[in-house]
Amino acid sequence: MNRLFHVPLSPFCRKVRLSLAEKKIEVELVEEKYWEQDPEFMRRNPAGKVPVLKMKGRMLAESAPICELIEELHPDPPLFPRKPEDRYEVRRLVSWFDDKFHNEVTSKLLYERVNKKITKQGYPDSKNVKEGAKAIKYHLDYMSWLLDQRRWLAGNVMTLADFAAAAHLSSLDYISDVDWDRSENVRDWYAKIKSRPAFRSLLADQVSGFPPPAHYADLDF
Repeated sequence: MNRLFHVPLSPFCRKVRLSLAEKKIEVELVEEKYWEQDPEFMRRNPAGKVPVLKMKGRMLAESAPICELIEELHPDPPLFPRKPEDRYEVRRLVSWFDDKFHNEVTSKLLYERVNKKITKQGYPDSKNVKEGAKAIKYHLDYMSWLLDQRRWLAGNVMTLADFAAAAHLSSLDYISDVDWDRSENVRDWYAKIKSRPAFRSLLADQVSGFPPPAHYADLDF
């Protein structure tokens, strides 16, 4: 059995979970308190980060290469286009969300509101929260601009870029930090991806001390 060491609201773990579920690869989910740096976990990944995927006897770390390996081992249904230029665009957008969006938004909202409490690192920094709340507007507008020209974020088919974006936004939606009224086409895009069977386990997540809003698991918002 494949095993994924993860944290429920981690967007990087969620991206891997979505990839596995879309390809119907069974996996056992194991919650990992990575911040405690348990020696056994550190042996799995000396970087001390999640996700870590145990597959075919190997321990795999870092979400982007994990997802690309999954794609190479299980190419159907595809999450990357065939043309090199189109594959570049998918990788560009995955990096956009896992780097720029993460640093400007996720780390300043989710990490301040949730991670600090869970890891007992103190109270949210209001300055960071304000910066994150301002920055997400820019990112939603950029997504809206992309979706004005395309059916999906990276083109006319759903790709890993959509899963990367949805992983971050779903984590933030769990704590009601996404203004879905800001962009109709972003809202419609999320409704489409949220209704996929691959999303079911994410919508069932429960984090102790942080109940999700009523709309979180509602496919019609």
